[in-house]
Amino acid sequence: MIKIYHNPRCSKSRQGVELLENSGKEFEIIKYLDDVPSEKELTEIINLLNISPIQLVRKTEKIWKENYKGKELSDKEIIKAMIENPKLIERPIVINKTKAVIGRPLENISTII
Repeated sequence: MIKIYHNPRCSKSRQGVELLENSGKEFEIIKYLDDVPSEKELTEIINLLNISPIQLVRKTEKIWKENYKGKELSDKEIIKAMIENPKLIERPIVINKTKAVIGRPLENISTII
């Protein structure tokens, strides 16, 4: 089943949900701010996305700028920062079996559904 890691307050994330609804396919919404992924889950997502952890970080967030910007962090430390501060996780993330994309731009989602 398709999964979308969703933040209802984010317009791009809401557009991602709408795109999935319009696709007619079944999908699961994971509100990752409430249901924070574990270190294992987040690592699996990063591997599916085929990116490094820093590429999943929202570097414009105040939390990042105040606490992490300019620091030399290992991948594990970056993942830990995202788990402790899930607002730092880029959104929406859509997973369909063994494929995953960040829904920015929104067209990325269409490539895997």
